[in-house]
Amino acid sequence: MLELRPFSSLGGANHGWLDAHHHFSFAEYYDPERMHWGNLRVWNDDVIAPGTGFPQHPHRDMEIITYVREGAISHQDNLGNKGRTEAGDVQVMSAGTGIAHSEYNLEDTPTKIFQIWIIPNQAGSAPSWGAKPFPKGQREGFVTLASGKDGDVESLRIRADARLVAANLKAGESAEYRLDAGRRAYLVPATGIIEINGLRAEARDGVAVQDEQVLRVTAVQDSEIVLVDLA
Repeated sequence: MLELRPFSSLGGANHGWLDAHHHFSFAEYYDPERMHWGNLRVWNDDVIAPGTGFPQHPHRDMEIITYVREGAISHQDNLGNKGRTEAGDVQVMSAGTGIAHSEYNLEDTPTKIFQIWIIPNQAGSAPSWGAKPFPKGQREGFVTLASGKDGDVESLRIRADARLVAANLKAGESAEYRLDAGRRAYLVPATGIIEINGLRAEARDGVAVQDEQVLRVTAVQDSEIVLVDLA
């Protein structure tokens, strides 16, 4: 089963410095039909104006993944971590017992990110942060970027039964992703137009997936695809 969630149907608000769209209920956007998808709680599509960002604020007991689509995001937290994550790269934050952080666009152009929140396997773990480059030009098929699954040793680690993957496909190219029995997925093309098992999705649309064993994604236009494999 595939459910298309068009970008035009998403909640959100334009705050001037932040143009935010929410795939699931978040902040002042509430939709009882879109509270979560499995253990995926938040998928925010954020465009952050130059020289602005989120001042320090706390999180607790959530796995937070930031996928940078364009530009760069600069992170700082109360654990002493600092980092700048560029387009195509990923940062993860395990909020655990509590962490306070800021996220700023210190660039001269808008920064575009997907921020993804996943419910952890258990509460009360020690907080942590990490980042890693994943050059778009070095991806063949779907590449695992962050994972809590055994065997995904090259990816960033999260404390959740989930895996974040991404693919960059030229027009006419295809890639497959296999889901284990009982798994769900949520997929968003960051750019381009794709067909997934025959369903057409355009840039920033969401596709909720369940009861599918193989996802075959074909790029109608050059496309960047981000997918989360979920419990």
